[in-house]
Parts: sequence; C-alpha cells; structure tokens
Amino acid sequence: MVVPDAVYKRVTVFSTLFAVAAVVGGFLLLDVATDRATAELSEVQPLVALAGLGLIVVGAVTYAFSTRFRADGMGNAKDETDETSDNG
Repeated sequence: MVVPDAVYKRVTVFSTLFAVAAVVGGFLLLDVATDRATAELSEVQPLVALAGLGLIVVGAVTYAFSTRFRADGMGNAKDETDETSDNG
C-alpha cells in the first residue's frame, strides 16, 4: 500500500514501538505465569500464559501488517526486473 512519506514514517515508528512493547510484555506475562520457568505444571497460571502468548501474536501481526506500507518513492521488489533468473 503506497502512502505519503509522513504517514509511512508515523506508521513505521508507532507500529514498531507497539509491536516491540507487545512482544516484551507477552514474554513478561509468560515469565510471571510460569514463575520464571521454574513452576510445576500444576502451578502454571494458564490465563496469564495465554494472555502472554496473545500479546506476542498481536505484536507479530502488528509488525507484519506495518511492513505492507510503502512510501511514494519506494519500489516493489517483485516489480523490478534488474536481476536475472538463471539462479547462479
């Protein structure tokens, strides 16, 4: 999706910031749920662990979605024909 430069910069900065915060928060929740990976299986807090996994997935999806944006001057690699296709 081609957007103006200002929108591209804002989307890139804030989505990356949100994605990193979500992934780090997800790992922190997993750490709490498993008591630093030392808890027995019966002591694991499943709802907190699922919330942590959910945050990690949300962060990954946010980052993956943000990579779909391009600025006006950016090319698309699949549209370029500079490379030969002889594999070697």
